Amino acid sequence: MKYEGEKNYKHGSKEKLGILITNLGTPARPERRAVRLYLKEFLSDPRVIEAPKLIWQIILRGIILNLRPQKTVKLYKSIWKKGGGPLLVMLKKQKKGIEKNLKNKIKNIKIEIAMRYGNPSLEKGLKKLRNFGCRRILIFPLYPQYCAATTGSTFDKATEILRKWRWIPEIRFINGYSDNFLYIDCLVKSIKNSWKKNGKSQKLIFSYHGIPKKYLLEGDPYHCFCQKTTRLVVEKMKLKEDDYITTFQSRFGPQKWLTPYTDKILKELPKKNVKSIHIISPGFSSDCLETLEELEVENKKNFLSSGGKKYNYIKCLNDNILHLKMLSSLIQEHTKSWPENKI
Repeated sequence: MKYEGEKNYKHGSKEKLGILITNLGTPARPERRAVRLYLKEFLSDPRVIEAPKLIWQIILRGIILNLRPQKTVKLYKSIWKKGGGPLLVMLKKQKKGIEKNLKNKIKNIKIEIAMRYGNPSLEKGLKKLRNFGCRRILIFPLYPQYCAATTGSTFDKATEILRKWRWIPEIRFINGYSDNFLYIDCLVKSIKNSWKKNGKSQKLIFSYHGIPKKYLLEGDPYHCFCQKTTRLVVEKMKLKEDDYITTFQSRFGPQKWLTPYTDKILKELPKKNVKSIHIISPGFSSDCLETLEELEVENKKNFLSSGGKKYNYIKCLNDNILHLKMLSSLIQEHTKSWPENKI
């Protein structure tokens, strides 16, 4: 293997600390070709789809990538923002907010953003930090609950990139913050603000992104972390068992996923005389296709068409001031023994 060196390195250069904030990804444009490229990269990841590679690639290239992009394009067009996909637009805002919070708190710091799939890529983000002279890098995927298909995949890709470098920096990963007390506080305040604005509903639904059940049975801790987040919010709010439900959304393919399924629960609740709900998705740090379209539009229709009367979607934490402070405090905590964090 040929290792990548640093052409512009000068001995005695001041070492800097790099922070790489990442999220899942976005197509470059809400167009069929761009969406197809994005889905191909995403669904080819063995962390996402654990299946025999040859068989899965035949299914992916022969069926899925010919049928799914057209539907997905329409969904992306409905939520697309000036400046790109909502996940990328928000990641840029989160970066600015974190930079502001960490100003004068960490010396010689450089913050970059990256997506696991699509652009800006992890490789570009890491190289920017290297070119800035970062000898210590903290990689921070914005997934509160660790999952092999998200956080684990990010670490896979980052190490794949770094193993090609001649001079590998000191690396740390944040692999989740599902029980961080500031994160729980953010969720509680978000729920209470929505109740204050819209009135308290009969049920509070915690909807997390699902994964195939077999991943849980084979040792993925994601389900446990989701349940813990719900429990900590519930305990802080002193809710009763009948006040809330934890569900899982966004299933894909014919196999059994984590249950109960969000869409099925929302169709069943009106039959049990539950006509008003609030729904929150604590597994997403930013609103994206799975929240803006699936929860705010599609599942709202499911609930109302089944007899529900009042449906309130609670936005993700996004660039909320308290959320940005929480993310900044996590960065400080995970870099506290590094020289740059000692002012």
